[in-house]
Amino acid sequence: MIPFDAHRLAKSFSDAMRGILLVFKEEQSFRIQVLAGAGVLVCAAALRASPLEWLVLLAVIGAVLSLELVNSVFERVIDAFKPRLHPAVRDMKDIMAGVVLIASLIAAVVGLFVFVPRLAPFFRPLGLG
Repeated sequence: MIPFDAHRLAKSFSDAMRGILLVFKEEQSFRIQVLAGAGVLVCAAALRASPLEWLVLLAVIGAVLSLELVNSVFERVIDAFKPRLHPAVRDMKDIMAGVVLIASLIAAVVGLFVFVPRLAPFFRPLGLG
C-alpha cells in the first residue's frame, strides 16, 4: 500500500491554487469565464435547477474553465520556445482559442436548454413566450 503523505497532498493543492490564481490575475478571458460561471450558478439556484441540471451545468463550467487553464499553459509553453511573431505560434494560439470558444458555445447552448424553459413563463405576459 502506498503511504499517505498529508503534507505532500496539501502542497499539491496549494500549488494548484497558486496556478489558478496566477491565471485569474493575468488572463482577462479566465476572469470573464469565472464571472460567467458564477452567474450561471446564481441563476441555477434562483431558478431551482434540478440535480441533473446542476450536474450538467457544473460539468460544462468546469470544462470551459479547465480549457482556459490549458490554453494559458499552452500559450506560455509556445512563447518559451518560439518567437511571438512566428506564424506557427499565431496559428497554434488561435487554434487553442478556438477550442475554448467551442466549449464556451456548447456551454451557452446547455445554459439555454436549462434556463429558457424556466424563464419562458415570465415572458408570456409580454407576448414573448
